[in-house]
Amino acid sequence: MPRRTALLALPLAALLAATPTTLTSTASAAPDRDDRAADVVLEGRGFGHGKGLSQYGAKAAAQQGRTHQEILDFYYPGTQRGSVDGDVEVLISADTTTDVRVLPARGLRVRSVGTGRSRWLARSAPDARAWRITSATGGRSNVEARAKGSWSRVRTLAGDAELLAKEPLTLLLPGGARATYRGALRSASTGAGRARDTVNVVDFEDYLRGVVPGEVPALWPAEAVRAQAVAARTYAAYERDHAPAARHYELCDTTFCQVYRGVDAEHPGSDDAVAATAGVVVTADGAPAFTQFSASNGGWTRAGAFDYLAATEDPGTPRPATPTRSGPTP
Repeated sequence: MPRRTALLALPLAALLAATPTTLTSTASAAPDRDDRAADVVLEGRGFGHGKGLSQYGAKAAAQQGRTHQEILDFYYPGTQRGSVDGDVEVLISADTTTDVRVLPARGLRVRSVGTGRSRWLARSAPDARAWRITSATGGRSNVEARAKGSWSRVRTLAGDAELLAKEPLTLLLPGGARATYRGALRSASTGAGRARDTVNVVDFEDYLRGVVPGEVPALWPAEAVRAQAVAARTYAAYERDHAPAARHYELCDTTFCQVYRGVDAEHPGSDDAVAATAGVVVTADGAPAFTQFSASNGGWTRAGAFDYLAATEDPGTPRPATPTRSGPTP
């Protein structure tokens, strides 16, 4: 099963395998054939894989006065605390075209991934209405500006390149949609010819600002949102260190990794939770733990691949639980 950590709608067969189920017969003797369809009741509890933190269980615990540290200790027993910093590389799944297009921004510059050297762009095309990086022959990157309805090349860099500015960048997506991201937007070679993906290279804390409100409502009890922030930060750190998703990025932005929506998802409530737990991760043997989480475990956590992902009764999780998908709260 993929390492899905968001609230994922599962097929019936998967739900029955992942959550406690009761089969109850209402007849004391073999029923007539015509009556058999009404004789079995299936009762399912829980939503998601049930390993690690239960988001609805964390909410209930916070409402009972538990701190986020106590919540984390319950769902990841035997773990400690540590810290992480640096950047994380996230695939922007809505833009897997061969170029990266952005609107002009204050202090916009292009940076070579190979050398780390950057160049300011505004003076090169002061009338530009959009900028892009496209793939060129020999693994190079062309930087182009659009003015008066056409694209013109401004410069060519060796290898991959990325755009960054003194403010979040507005990414122009296929079909006319837009999305805003902090950090850099990289035109990253996939390793297959001239194919490119758009990758957001973003500071861990800014990344969490775009993750947490996509996993739980930002206005849930503060300690529950803080527990989610630490779990999500730790999960990203573990993936970055142990199992990068691909050669050119470390995480995706969907439920196959963690839901990440950039600046458009940010909310003051979840921002506070990220700031209050800045840099904190759950650790095991001195390294970030594999902090899986799901919506609700139905009253029991499921055992995972590590000792701190143990099967145990969770009296705080509502039974039965019928959660809806988490998301930003207005």
